[in-house]
Amino acid sequence: MQTERSTLGWGAILGLLAIVVLLAIIPLWLNPESEFGGADAAAEEALVERGIEPWFEPILEPPGGETESLLFALQAAIGAGFIGYYMGLRRSRAADAEQPPERAAEPQRGRPATADDHARP
Repeated sequence: MQTERSTLGWGAILGLLAIVVLLAIIPLWLNPESEFGGADAAAEEALVERGIEPWFEPILEPPGGETESLLFALQAAIGAGFIGYYMGLRRSRAADAEQPPERAAEPQRGRPATADDHARP
């Protein structure tokens, strides 16, 4: 028994991705002076107190510490999306490999159907 899969079109996928990115960017515009002390800032302060100077300065300085956390979370979400996509792809390929042999009578993608494809054994 073959079950139908519901799929989203590329437009819906790109729309959802745009919503996620907007949810990440809008708080930056609403509160650009946000401050949040993270582990990186604490480590930098501890090193500077010991007299160790930084080797270089950042090219682009985020407006606040929460911005760094937001960008890190966004990066993690995108990575999780790629991992989820890959796992779903592998699962669907494994499910397609387990299909019964009667699917072999269907024409293959990439070539036109011929009379031999529809011949009954």
